[in-house]
Amino acid sequence: MTGRPGQDTPARPRFNWRDFFRRAGWLESIGIVGVPVVTVLAVLAPWITPFDPQLRVAGAYLPPSAGHWFGTDEIGRDLFSRIILGVRYTWLSGLAVIGFTLIVGSLVGLISGLMGGKVDLVVERIVDLFIVLPSTLIALAFVAAVGPGLVNTMIALAIFWWPWYARISHDEIRRLKARPHVEAARMAGVRGPRLLLRYLLPGVVPALLIGASLDLANVIMTLSLMSFLGLGLPAPAPELGAMTSRTLDSLTVHWWLPILPAAIIFFLCLLANLAGDGIRAALRGA
Repeated sequence: MTGRPGQDTPARPRFNWRDFFRRAGWLESIGIVGVPVVTVLAVLAPWITPFDPQLRVAGAYLPPSAGHWFGTDEIGRDLFSRIILGVRYTWLSGLAVIGFTLIVGSLVGLISGLMGGKVDLVVERIVDLFIVLPSTLIALAFVAAVGPGLVNTMIALAIFWWPWYARISHDEIRRLKARPHVEAARMAGVRGPRLLLRYLLPGVVPALLIGASLDLANVIMTLSLMSFLGLGLPAPAPELGAMTSRTLDSLTVHWWLPILPAAIIFFLCLLANLAGDGIRAALRGA
């Protein structure tokens, strides 16, 4: 039996993880599982590195071996330990930017879409203005002006990333407001936060989740690019983009120094893209 708007409805069936991964695809499921695994490893990075990433532990320029899986750098630091810590900086920073912009952007879009009228029009124009701006170039200029650093880089990205989620949530709200069950709820007197939380937000969350999961790789790549250009953490911090940039002159002699950090950036972006594609396929196929 289906309840009228405003009344309790029967409990939804339990979420089936097996069907979710089946719809996602086996390769994409690897990405979906890999994202939380990498997140846990990034959080635990300072405690799981085999050597101190900042101290000399062996001879300089040792190639990859059983003792040092990724070799050593120009002063004898273990490259594998430094890359683990670099993953922590890059990955967690990307998640933080996505999380902050997702919350801010979705709230702006939800409120403007729900209120409508002049408020909606003004917010739409602001969002359009931010979207058409060359955000990456302006973010680079912002960090160059206020000074390099990971926090400044994250702030610069957050300033220009939130409008995408505002657009997603706004468009979904407008689409859902025209659905019969929402119209019925409004006719039954459901208004304000209750209408938003009970009838609109559940329909917006999947679109936001898909957008955020697909966006993670873009944020990681942009953070790595800004680090590569010297706008991230200063040396000797083991940030992946900076590690690649500082050792490019060793490419033909000590190839592992620039190649391995770059390969890890590629792996992180690939993992995030697979997870995003899998989540999109699984949620849209539900």
